Amino acid sequence: MPEIAEVETVRNTLKKKILNKRIKEVEVYYEPTIESSLKDFKNNLVGESFKDIKRRGKWLILETEKYYLLSHLRMEGKYFIKDKSEVRDKHEHVIFVFDDNTTLRYADTRKFGRMRLILKDELEKTECIKKQGLEPGDKRLNAHYLQEKFRSKHIPIKTALLDQTIISGLGNIYANEVLFYAKINPLKPANSLSEEECQKIVLGSDEIIREAIKMGGTTIRSYTSSLGVTGRFQQNLKVHKKEGEECTVCKTKIENIKIGGRSTYYCPKCQKQ
Repeated sequence: MPEIAEVETVRNTLKKKILNKRIKEVEVYYEPTIESSLKDFKNNLVGESFKDIKRRGKWLILETEKYYLLSHLRMEGKYFIKDKSEVRDKHEHVIFVFDDNTTLRYADTRKFGRMRLILKDELEKTECIKKQGLEPGDKRLNAHYLQEKFRSKHIPIKTALLDQTIISGLGNIYANEVLFYAKINPLKPANSLSEEECQKIVLGSDEIIREAIKMGGTTIRSYTSSLGVTGRFQQNLKVHKKEGEECTVCKTKIENIKIGGRSTYYCPKCQKQ
């Protein structure tokens, strides 16, 4: 699943390739992808062009003169840039045709990704944007903020880190890596974390995500960038997908357990409960 670093990589890559191209046509082949009115989605985008691309958590926000196109990649969503003459792949569900006959194609084998078109003044009122928590690197994301958010959370800290209303953009990969950085057992109840442990999560989130973005995200079997960018951060992963390998710190074998249905990789020695 693309997480904050991967979505940021997609954002930066798209900005170099599609800005200021007039949209000549919008083709939709899987209607549930579009959460707003399909007719309005098509009609309102034709004649527009993308002026900028922003991001909030895992949401891409493509800006036109009048609208914001919100796009969430979910599990397997990818963007491709192809010539109009190229045959459509069966997994390409939304195609934006530009006036230079290039196309931006949204592909999604699992069909979980979603888009919606909103007026620009509706952005902060839109529930999926309004409920986003603070992002790694935000100066307001500090130990006090986390302790307040965790105060009523009796759930495992791993599950709490996946709550987008607390820290926006973290997914399974980076939550595993942040907890290893902080030396916190993923099963530890979120509301039992000390101020020092919360501060380690703050520092780890910032450091790991900054480095991952710099390296183009993480390319693993379940998510590979499709815009000519291959993420290299998988070379820096300490625990994720490392089951049975030796911990880089203590040489103990990395273990994999399920927490909330998600594979959770950790070092049982470095991350004692």
